[in-house]
Amino acid sequence: MNSLGIALLALLVPAAGAAPDGPARERLTAAEIDARVSTGPGAGSSGVKGIETIVLKGDPTKAGLYTILLRVPPHTTIQAHSHPDDRVATVVAGAWQFGYGPRFDEAALKILPPGSFYTEPPHEPHFARTGDSGASVQISGSGPTATHYENPRDTPSPTP
Repeated sequence: MNSLGIALLALLVPAAGAAPDGPARERLTAAEIDARVSTGPGAGSSGVKGIETIVLKGDPTKAGLYTILLRVPPHTTIQAHSHPDDRVATVVAGAWQFGYGPRFDEAALKILPPGSFYTEPPHEPHFARTGDSGASVQISGSGPTATHYENPRDTPSPTP
């Protein structure tokens, strides 16, 4: 190989141990997640008072992939709403009661224990509830996201 070939190869192969260009790498323990700034019902959540939102990756208000962790207190009911983006979710803790439809329907709820997976297709109304334990749910989507309630009367008031 001539010197020009070696120079080109050197440009293409990153130095040993260097991170490739692209998204930032991140590894978080449960304690590190707990230490992150938690907001109230933030972007990508239902907006219901008492919900904590922790952004794990990206920014749900901007274009691109995001992941949020929602911590929903016990005895919380979230009325039927939808989001414009395609979302996937995993129940991390507690029992998450989840259903699809244009209005809250207790008979349509399915109890999803930790490790359960579900989808929130774009513009597909869904609703949820927690029981005595509350729940933590990790949601990923492609922003920007928003929340649209099926019945405007159900839209939570902004929290101060």
